[in-house]
Amino acid sequence: MRPSVAPYLTVSPALAAIAYYTTVFGAKQKTIMPAFDGLRIMHCELLINGGSVMLADAFPELGYTRMSVPGELVTTSVSLEYPTAQEVDEVFAKATNLGGKPETSPTKSFWGTRFATFRDPFGHRWILNGPL
Repeated sequence: MRPSVAPYLTVSPALAAIAYYTTVFGAKQKTIMPAFDGLRIMHCELLINGGSVMLADAFPELGYTRMSVPGELVTTSVSLEYPTAQEVDEVFAKATNLGGKPETSPTKSFWGTRFATFRDPFGHRWILNGPL
């Protein structure tokens, strides 16, 4: 059963995002549906850190999504809670070593967690938290 709320990301190329999320977060692919053009992904569900993140390529020809403007940051953020502060540091290091852009390096937050943020190579912002 899926969590009651799951982010759905539009990300192109989706296959590259799936590879990145699998490497950085240890994502497990639950479902994948290739598009009829054989190039894009119509739907994919990944299990990440105990929850579901769904994604698909953009299909502007169907009028359902628009392509992002070059240089424009995606306004979606996905927050992940880890059981340890060390996992925050490890995931942040993997993410930024593989092309993620650091925003907030791992730090002790005023709300009592190990906290870090980065943008993946596709523009999505990821928030990492773990207890101190």
